Amino acid sequence: MVSIRDLSFARGSHKIFDGVSLDIERGKITAIMGPSGTGKTTLLKLMGGQLCPDQGEIVVDGQNISLSSRDQLYDLRKRMGMLFQSGALLTDMSVYDNVAFPLREHTHLPESMIRTLVLMKLEAVGLRGARGLMPSELSGGMARRVAMARAIALDPMMIMYDEPFTGQDPISMGVLLHLIKSLNSTLGLTSIIVSHDVVETSAIADYIYVLANGKIIDHGTPIAIKQSPSAWIHQFMTGAADGPVHFHYPAKNYIDDLLSTGKRY
Repeated sequence: MVSIRDLSFARGSHKIFDGVSLDIERGKITAIMGPSGTGKTTLLKLMGGQLCPDQGEIVVDGQNISLSSRDQLYDLRKRMGMLFQSGALLTDMSVYDNVAFPLREHTHLPESMIRTLVLMKLEAVGLRGARGLMPSELSGGMARRVAMARAIALDPMMIMYDEPFTGQDPISMGVLLHLIKSLNSTLGLTSIIVSHDVVETSAIADYIYVLANGKIIDHGTPIAIKQSPSAWIHQFMTGAADGPVHFHYPAKNYIDDLLSTGKRY
């Protein structure tokens, strides 16, 4: 579904990706994992054509993103669902209207058919009965599920999930895990999950890429990643406080620093 080759991207002097290559298999759930600030969300924006790579190639369903015209890119995006990190529901619209929004914007369907489709999507996420509520009346987990219903409104070929488990209670987390897995298989989707929630993501992912320092540190099935000999991967997967990624920011000797009469900084 997605093929990335020799991707490089920088913001100013800060290089976010340095020669990254990866493949997203059609019909699978692929996780992009790594610590905060490693460019996981940036990678989704590059896949969607919101950003242009400095070097390399991104091909989505056979279409080279960088070489696509604006119209071609807009047509492709209609087949790419997106669950934003915050849910990004339109706050002055009801649940029903949030899900109906992409259908009204991108199709010429009659309102009666839009109603049927909206109710089908809300039923799929278990919130058909909440269609009259406003976003301010929803819990965090419910808002994320409404955003999922909106993401599948146009029957996309692929959904990108940006940190879907952040800030969720255990019950909401379990519901989201079930929905991602069941929607992927039932609708024949390709799912890309960007996350640093190791346990939850590993439970449903078919394949995992781990990013750090602008490169892919390791990749493989969840079992293979857990058995990786890399000390860095072990620290990340177990959440150890110290290891290759040190707890302490680099500094001079602690005692010397305490006894120093020099500047504060």
